[in-house]
Amino acid sequence: MTRPLSIAVAQPRCVAHDVAANAAAHAEAVRAAGARVVVFPEMSLTGYELDATPVAPDDERPAPIVAACAESRTLALVGAAVGGPRIGILAVDGDGAHVVYGKVCLHSSEAIRFVPGEPAVLEVDGWRLGLAVCRDTGIPEHAARTAALGMDGYVAGVVHADHEAEVHGERARRVAADHGVWVAMAAFAGPTGGGFDRTSGRSGIWSADGELIAGTGTVPDEIARAVLVT
Repeated sequence: MTRPLSIAVAQPRCVAHDVAANAAAHAEAVRAAGARVVVFPEMSLTGYELDATPVAPDDERPAPIVAACAESRTLALVGAAVGGPRIGILAVDGDGAHVVYGKVCLHSSEAIRFVPGEPAVLEVDGWRLGLAVCRDTGIPEHAARTAALGMDGYVAGVVHADHEAEVHGERARRVAADHGVWVAMAAFAGPTGGGFDRTSGRSGIWSADGELIAGTGTVPDEIARAVLVT
C-alpha cells in the first residue's frame, strides 16, 4: 500500500518578471507549508507574462527555493517559462531544479510564443502525480491521456480572473469523478501580470470523491494542506 503523501497548494505574492523576489516568496511558502509536495500557480516565478525570459534549471535565482526544500525535504512544483520555450513546471528539491512538464493545451495567445509539451506523470514516494497547467485542466482529453500513463493524483498550477473563482473547483471535481484520483490546484491570488490585475485565489485539494478537503481564500500568501491517502 502506498504511504500517505502530504501536499500543499500555495498562492504566493508575485512581482512581474522578478524571479528573485518571487523565489523568496516561494521559499517562504515551502517553509510554511510543511508538506512533502508544494504546488504553485502557472508561471509563478515570473508572473503570467508571455514575454518572460525562460528560467533555466541551473539559474541561480531559484536558489532560495532549493535551500527551503533541502531543509524540509520538500518537492516544489514551480511554474515558469522554460526552455523550448514552454510554459512549464520546474520540480525543485534540495538538489536543484529540473523541468518535468510543459503545458499541452495552449491558448492561441500562448501558442504565438510557446510550443506544447506532452502529458507527464511524476512519481513521488510511490504516488504517481499527473501534471497539468491551467487550460490543460479544462480539456477532458488531457486528464484522460495523463491517466493512461497511470496516475494517483492530478496536480496543476492555474491562473484565473477573480470572477472565475469557481472554475478550477468545477474542473477538479470532474477529474476526480472521471478518474477516481485526488486533485490539487494552486491558483494565483492578487495581481500577476498578463492583464490579470485581480485573480481568483481559491486554491484547493479535492479527494478522489470530489470533496474539497482543504482550500484557501483570495489573499496572496495563503496555503492549504492535506494528506493524500489511498
